[in-house]
Amino acid sequence: MSEISAPQPSAKPRQRRRGFPWLSEKPEVRSIQIGVAGTLLIHLLLLLVVPHLLKVEPVRSVPRPHLSPHQLDIEMDPSMFMPKAPKAPKVPDRFVEANPNAPENIPDKTHNFSDRNQQVAQEKPTPNGKSDMPALTGRKDIESNQIVTGQLSPPQQDLPTPPPMPPSPQVASVVTPRRQQDPLPGFEKKEGDSLDGFGSNLAKPSPNAQPVPDRVEGERDAPLIENVAAGAPRIDPRHPQPRRSLEAHVRPAIFKDNQFGTQNVGITALDSRFSNYGVYLHRLLEAVQLNWYAILDQSRISPASGSQVAVRFKLNSKGDVSAIIDIVPTSGTSEQGTRACARAITIGAPYGEWSEDMKAVLGEEQELQINFLYL
Repeated sequence: MSEISAPQPSAKPRQRRRGFPWLSEKPEVRSIQIGVAGTLLIHLLLLLVVPHLLKVEPVRSVPRPHLSPHQLDIEMDPSMFMPKAPKAPKVPDRFVEANPNAPENIPDKTHNFSDRNQQVAQEKPTPNGKSDMPALTGRKDIESNQIVTGQLSPPQQDLPTPPPMPPSPQVASVVTPRRQQDPLPGFEKKEGDSLDGFGSNLAKPSPNAQPVPDRVEGERDAPLIENVAAGAPRIDPRHPQPRRSLEAHVRPAIFKDNQFGTQNVGITALDSRFSNYGVYLHRLLEAVQLNWYAILDQSRISPASGSQVAVRFKLNSKGDVSAIIDIVPTSGTSEQGTRACARAITIGAPYGEWSEDMKAVLGEEQELQINFLYL
């Protein structure tokens, strides 16, 4: 027989244990409690950490092994305390030979120097020309610093005595008659008896009254000065006196072709400034060229036409040629023609001592070069 049992009552559900029993069971209250607890915890952490972050420790410097901690070295250039030396005068740039027949005129700006002041000009102007040299027709294969040509003659030691000038005709002495001269007249004073009357001074006039003590006999109309024309020279139009002029030396020149001239109109000239060095070089070139001609005439040599020789040498302040640096002939130039150029420079030395202003600018020695061209 089957047994039927009655159902047993179910067991009570087991309650879950909370991790934070101090928290409320209500969700609303529990979230507030958690927020307050978090805020307190954050502030507590800040109080513990911030003092360590803001703590400032003194910086300890570690001296370098190669430097002393109490040493300071300053080096200064002694030239900073020395007065500045005056600037040395500028050495002239380019020597040119001016036209002695052109008027002297100081140029506005130029690097050329010569024996006179001169401003560039030419007879036919070049439109918009700005060159410091006039337009010239010449050779394109040479360098030349000349703008006019002439003819040199050796200096004469004993000048011939000029013929005596004919005596100037003179007017023969003319004896003029003596002029009559009377002493100055005296005065005669007359007075009346009455005190209220008028008196008078009487004098006899004389046409030839002069301050002489005694009377001089002569003619009344004779001139005051005797022998006026005696010894007066007369100009003879048939024998005028010679005009005084300065002799201008111009070396024979070979022009360099220059198509770009100037727009200034006048006698052919170039831009140049006067200097004693320019005068010195002008005379030196004249002497060298005359010596060169004399050597060629005596040796009777005739190098090939077109031959050129460049001689570079040193000239000191005494005017002596201290050294021949280099001699460069073109191909085809004979040995005799080469030696003649160097000889023309050396036999003329000394060329004269430099002036003080030349020494101040050039020093005690200068290097020069002269180019010789055989035509």
